[in-house]
Amino acid sequence: MSFTTDTIHHLAVATTTIPTPLGPLLLARTRDGLAGAWFEGQRHHPGPLAAPRVDDDALLLRARRQLLDYFDGGTGGFDVPLDLHGTPFQRRVWAALLAIPPSGTSSYARIAAACGSPQAVRAVGAAIGRNPLSILVPCHRVLGSDGSLTGYAGGVGRKQALLALEARAADMRVAA
Repeated sequence: MSFTTDTIHHLAVATTTIPTPLGPLLLARTRDGLAGAWFEGQRHHPGPLAAPRVDDDALLLRARRQLLDYFDGGTGGFDVPLDLHGTPFQRRVWAALLAIPPSGTSSYARIAAACGSPQAVRAVGAAIGRNPLSILVPCHRVLGSDGSLTGYAGGVGRKQALLALEARAADMRVAA
């Protein structure tokens, strides 16, 4: 376990699992907001949480609706309150990820520079890998400096599928 998942284990008050085209997605919330969204089998998945499954929790229902809309080609705009738990450096990295627009991409080097640590590319990669909020904090939008698909805690196949989904949604918006 890591600081992030250990903290979520202690602070989660409700969970639910939603079906997605890329497999089940576990959602966990604290009193302050959505704290986790992990694909089944994802690296750094917290495992079973002690928080009860509450399928009718208002915040989890809102997150579910927005995620299902995203998978149906929606804009990918999420407005559920987030409760990110990590080190100060991880939170800076995750904030930089939130600045990447839907259907946009960035690189590990650009994220490192945005965090004020241009030499910390490997540390940025580690922080991105520990992102507890798949899709909502869009770590799948980070590519290698040469544009290559690099690691993704949910699997490179899922990363590729998410990027393709966002590209199709952007193409549909332009066509409309």
